[in-house]
Amino acid sequence: MCQGLGIEIIAASSPQAKGRVERNHGTHQDRLVKKLRRKGLTRHAAVNEYLEKEYLPEHNRRFARAAAEKEDYHRRKPSHSELHQIFRLETERRISNDWVVRHEGRFLQLQPKHRYGPTQAKALVCEWEDGTTEVYYRGERLAYQELSDSPSQPSVKERVKETVLSVAKPRQWKPSQDHPWRRGYRTMKPNGPAQLDLPARLVARKEASL
Repeated sequence: MCQGLGIEIIAASSPQAKGRVERNHGTHQDRLVKKLRRKGLTRHAAVNEYLEKEYLPEHNRRFARAAAEKEDYHRRKPSHSELHQIFRLETERRISNDWVVRHEGRFLQLQPKHRYGPTQAKALVCEWEDGTTEVYYRGERLAYQELSDSPSQPSVKERVKETVLSVAKPRQWKPSQDHPWRRGYRTMKPNGPAQLDLPARLVARKEASL
């Protein structure tokens, strides 16, 4: 907010500098409170009127000092629209993949600019004193709709389960009823050496062993 108004905050790191800053405040905190009590002013409107018409003019008449130069070095006064954009509360919020921004317990469904949501991007949520809320993304104002409930997002476990189920399972091959694998070992064993089509030398050696 101060940056938008062109105000630079200078921290006072020494007791002397802090004393110069607080000296003027201490004068008003002591003198102004006593004068308001004497006049019996308790309403904001009456106090502001007293400040503008009596207290500040008298204070400036006694303690003001003329400037060394008459040149006006004040910056240009911002316009009403510029002040409206400056005096606001700004908060950065992350945008989900479905273009939803969560802020202060509210769910703001943004109007997407393209099909896919920005990954790990942040939006600027701006709030004004009257309750107005606006959302900006990369300097551009986005329209939004406030959701009554939290957007339903499946958990990681559910998403993985859906992905696994969506993949086609491999088909299990089953042999037919007359397949040799379904026979016993004895039925699969050949009846004679001719069925093995072995060389005659191996057949003779086998018969000799018998």
